[in-house]
Amino acid sequence: MMSKNLNTMCCQQGNLLKDLIMPAPFPLPVLPPLLEIIALLILLVIGIIIIVIIAKVLLFFLPAAIIAIVVWFLTESWFWAGVAFLVIAFISVVRRK
Repeated sequence: MMSKNLNTMCCQQGNLLKDLIMPAPFPLPVLPPLLEIIALLILLVIGIIIIVIIAKVLLFFLPAAIIAIVVWFLTESWFWAGVAFLVIAFISVVRRK
């Protein structure tokens, strides 16, 4: 008797999980495996390029941000911290060219 109740509960839970996982409302395109690998590699390269660009921008602004934080701690003025940030960023741009 207990095994029958347990079996019924398991089947009910299985149906519940099946109801929670909905299929896609439209059929997804299926690519051949080789084309999927090529698309994956292209997306990986694009992702790595984006990450490198973001890292370069962050490293470019890092000295200006540090100086702006120091100026803000010394003066407690957002205006002067912003001026310091812009001055150091401008100097960094001029120096790189």
